[in-house]
Amino acid sequence: MPHEANHDWLKEYIRDIPDFPKEGIVFKDITPLLADKKAFTYVIDAIAHYFDRDEIDKVLGIEARGFMVAAPLAYRFTAGLIPVRKKGKLPWDVQSEEYELEYGTDLLEMHSDAVTPGERILIVDDVLATGGTASATAKLTERCGGKVAGIATIMELSFLGGRKRLEGYEYYSLISY
Repeated sequence: MPHEANHDWLKEYIRDIPDFPKEGIVFKDITPLLADKKAFTYVIDAIAHYFDRDEIDKVLGIEARGFMVAAPLAYRFTAGLIPVRKKGKLPWDVQSEEYELEYGTDLLEMHSDAVTPGERILIVDDVLATGGTASATAKLTERCGGKVAGIATIMELSFLGGRKRLEGYEYYSLISY
C-alpha cells in the first residue's frame, strides 16, 4: 500500500450536526466535502491510489452516502458497481444481513446475483462508526461468493471502536475523529 499522507485538512469540509438523527448524536455531514471540487476529487483519488486497481472487480457502495463515493471509484477502477440498500429498496431476489448502528438496528440487502463467486470487492461508505454496517456488508459479499479486497471510508469515528469489527479485512480511512 502507498505511504499514507496527512488528510486532516479534509476535516474543514465536514460539518457537525448536533442531535441528528436523534438527541445525543453528532452527525458528521459530508455534503460540504461533496460540494467542493478540490476536496471531493482528492477523496476519490486518495482512495483509488491506496488500492490496487488490478485487485478490484467491483465497488460496493453502502446506502446512501456510500453511493456517492463508490460510483466514481468504480469508474476509476474500471470496475462494476453494486448498491447495498436498506430493506425493501431492491426490486429482485436479495440476500439480507441485520446490523447494529450506534443508535439502533437495521437490515441491509444486496441482489443475490450482484457478486460473481471469486470477484474482488471494494466496500465503500462515508463513515465507519460502530462497524456494524461495514461488517454486515462484508458478510453479504462473502455469502454471495465474493472476496472482500478492502473496505474504505472517508472518515472513521475511532472512539466508537468500529475497526475492531473489521479485523481480518484491509481497512482504509482518510480522516479519523
